Amino acid sequence: MPRVPVDGCTAAAHVAYYLSECSMIYPITPSSPMAECIDSWSAAGRINAFDQVTCVEQLQAEGGAAGAIHGALTGGALASTFTASQGLLLMLPNLYKIAGEQLPAVLHVAARSIATHALSIHGEHSDIMACRSSGAF
Repeated sequence: MPRVPVDGCTAAAHVAYYLSECSMIYPITPSSPMAECIDSWSAAGRINAFDQVTCVEQLQAEGGAAGAIHGALTGGALASTFTASQGLLLMLPNLYKIAGEQLPAVLHVAARSIATHALSIHGEHSDIMACRSSGAF
């Protein structure tokens, strides 16, 4: 297989797709390219490391994606999702449940500043730091 240069989102999407049985997505900038990659691979029937097509479901909200991840993990699936900024904060109630139940989830976070009075898309770690006390990170 030839080597192809990719950006960080595509590299994370490869890892997520090949090592997940299911992935719950809700597009939010700057993590949208990751969700788009795995959605297209699933639709094309690409096989993952478990010799199956990764199940990809797009939810209506970030909280819904986190709730669906929690349900999949409770059922024993290897599940992942993608998020950033406010989306991560909206997942926080489910992150407390996931961490409290010691379920092994993978969240691919395209770290971005939390929007305050002005929208910001600059990369930083305030979204991750806001979730430290959940026990999920």
